[in-house]
Amino acid sequence: MWLLWVLLALVGLIVIILIANIKIVPQSKAYVVERLGAYKETWQTGLHVLIPIIDRIAKQVSLKEQVADFPPQPVITKDNVTMQIDTVVFFQITDPKLYAYGVEHPIAAIENLTATTLRNIIGDLELDHTLTSRDTINAKIRSILDEATDPWGIKINRVELKNIKPPAEIQDAMEKQMKAERQRREAILRAEGEKSSNILVAQGKKESQILEAEAEKQSAILRAEAEKEARIRKAEGEAEAIIRINQAQAESIRLINEANPDQAYLLLKKLESFEKVADGNATKVIIPSDLQNVVGLVNTLAESTKADK
Repeated sequence: MWLLWVLLALVGLIVIILIANIKIVPQSKAYVVERLGAYKETWQTGLHVLIPIIDRIAKQVSLKEQVADFPPQPVITKDNVTMQIDTVVFFQITDPKLYAYGVEHPIAAIENLTATTLRNIIGDLELDHTLTSRDTINAKIRSILDEATDPWGIKINRVELKNIKPPAEIQDAMEKQMKAERQRREAILRAEGEKSSNILVAQGKKESQILEAEAEKQSAILRAEAEKEARIRKAEGEAEAIIRINQAQAESIRLINEANPDQAYLLLKKLESFEKVADGNATKVIIPSDLQNVVGLVNTLAESTKADK
């Protein structure tokens, strides 16, 4: 019986050891496996089995993109201004074997490399250029770090300058400069606004004067046309009146001619004409030579009247 119990115990121990050495590698992970202390292979996602005592997992590596936020580092610009700059590095492990055996403490190595690279780059820039060249500085640091960390199995994706803190006196001077610049821009904008307003007012006055002149011109044209029309109508009326008078006179003469007037009627007309002439303010009156016939005309009219009665 005791042999059976020992056999069962051995079998159970073997099963436990086998179960303990069955490993499942999750997604975005990689296991570096050593056999007898030497690198054997890199396990990717899936089910794997270790050989007890002989194999061991030397390092578990995350393949996700990682972020390292480094504390501020003192740097000196080209114009001898000391400032504090902290950086953020985004990196990803591309080769677990190189990451496991390439460098001791890779994050610390990246931090120190970032600090030295940052000092070298900022040392060639002046303060104003440093504050306005974040993208250029980020690109240079990323390029240098990516090249330096390639033997470690690390890919540097991005480098960002998180904060740039110049000395307090520099900050005060910069704030005063910014305030003066804002005041200058405000004065310029106010002057431009007043200039634009004056231009608009002048344009409005000019347009108003133009409209008034055009209105006066149009009014004068209309008055001239109305006066012209009135004169034309008046002239036409006078011409029409003259024509009517002449037509009436012509009709009267025609009727008289058709009536075949006698000598007495003609003498009477002469007498009426002489009466009109004598009725004026003339100082001299010319008497026609045949006035002596007037008496005979009067007698003739008298006899005609008696005969009619």
